[in-house]
Amino acid sequence: MINKLLFCFLALSIMSCAPKQELILIETDFGDMKISLYDSTPLHRDNIKKLVKEGFYDDLLFHRVMRGFMIQGGDPNSRGAAPGARLGSGGPGYQTPAEIGAYHFKGALSAARTPDSVNPEKKSSGSQFYIVQGQPVSETTLQRYAAQKNITYSPEDIERYKANGGRPDLDNEYTVFGEVIEGMEVIDKIAAVQVDPANRPLKDVSMKLSIVKK
Repeated sequence: MINKLLFCFLALSIMSCAPKQELILIETDFGDMKISLYDSTPLHRDNIKKLVKEGFYDDLLFHRVMRGFMIQGGDPNSRGAAPGARLGSGGPGYQTPAEIGAYHFKGALSAARTPDSVNPEKKSSGSQFYIVQGQPVSETTLQRYAAQKNITYSPEDIERYKANGGRPDLDNEYTVFGEVIEGMEVIDKIAAVQVDPANRPLKDVSMKLSIVKK
């Protein structure tokens, strides 16, 4: 009996001492989102954590919003930008090497980047990201993209795309480095705002990013 109690005590001690996972909290006027970062994309994971700790994202805007597609932010030029100003070209002055592999399910946190014509290595923006809204995907459509991109989707991947939606057309093209685990409805709220012809919200949608423990 004593050995069993000692084992349980040691197990609980190990669990309590284990480091807690760090999440990214995105606060907006439409609600908050918590994002889990992938260990499979360490360059992107560590980069965004560094920028968040520096306060890089505070008061930046979701400057590009496309309903049924995604919400995009992270351009430092958006802080205090005048109404109607064209945004989307700013960054921290560097790119992050591609770590492509994860898929674009709804809620995926993905790195924006410049086109293949000027960026054949598919390097990511140093700071700009988008969060996928997407829409439900039929199995036929998914099979077509799988054939085009030489991807083998698991049965679980197929069901997730069919049930929750996403943008499989972006798979193998951009780095996905995390996903929303709380506040999925906030994506839909932001995606529904009115935008100008450049897809910038007519009323600014600002953000504040911080690191919280799971």
